[in-house]
Amino acid sequence: MDGGSIHLQARRLTAAGAELRDEVVAEEVAVALVYNGISHAVMMATPCDLEDFARGFSLTEHIVEKPSEIYDIEVEDRGTAFGGRGIEVNLQIANQRMAVLQERRRSMSGRTGCGLCGVDSLEAALRPVPATRATATVSRAAITRAMAALPGEQRINKDNGATHAAGWARADGSLLLVREDVGRHNALDKLAGALAKMDRGGPGERDGGFVVVTSRCSYEMVQKAAAIDAAAIAAVSAPTSLAIATAEQAGLALVAFVRDNRLTVYAHGERIEA
Repeated sequence: MDGGSIHLQARRLTAAGAELRDEVVAEEVAVALVYNGISHAVMMATPCDLEDFARGFSLTEHIVEKPSEIYDIEVEDRGTAFGGRGIEVNLQIANQRMAVLQERRRSMSGRTGCGLCGVDSLEAALRPVPATRATATVSRAAITRAMAALPGEQRINKDNGATHAAGWARADGSLLLVREDVGRHNALDKLAGALAKMDRGGPGERDGGFVVVTSRCSYEMVQKAAAIDAAAIAAVSAPTSLAIATAEQAGLALVAFVRDNRLTVYAHGERIEA
């Protein structure tokens, strides 16, 4: 479960003819998140760092409020009815959190793999995002440095060219942690889980840090970055209007189009030092 890529044969057609090639492809599997024996969501994800994924998802979706409310995480590789690979991640969480989750499930009509799991109303989907506790400013130079360093830390993407990355950058722009997945939300959840495991809920060397992502910046990405108390989120691609509005509300600086030694600040520009 530590790979993230698989080898498959493919047939390449060119003007010179056809040839069989060994291709490296991003692995994508169904991952069921099971809380106290009850399945809550099935996500399509890259099967590595799944403990980090489950821990981060639980925190950013406010299933638990702190890492200590997760008592145990077990990852189990399973076959599926159609013969494909499936993975169950079984979490044991505090009884009071499970009671809240079950109440949420009673009114749940559907799920989505786009970061809004267990939501069945506009009110629930667009709930106010708790403000980030970060107060630091972030320099343009640090953002540029972090984004420039991110491709070199994408171990899985070097092989398959199909995975997103989310990284936590220190105040000086050096990267502390990077996580990858075929889904951009999943990569950010994995990062959140790895941070929680590293500092056990305290800021530690995360003070003044920010998130960098190799994707566009949507509402869900802002919500998750605020949940882990980032000072800013910086994306290589475009933001959405709701992401900008949410970042303003959450006190989070939003920077996008970080490329070619330039960037655009869309929210809380006072938090970015030119």
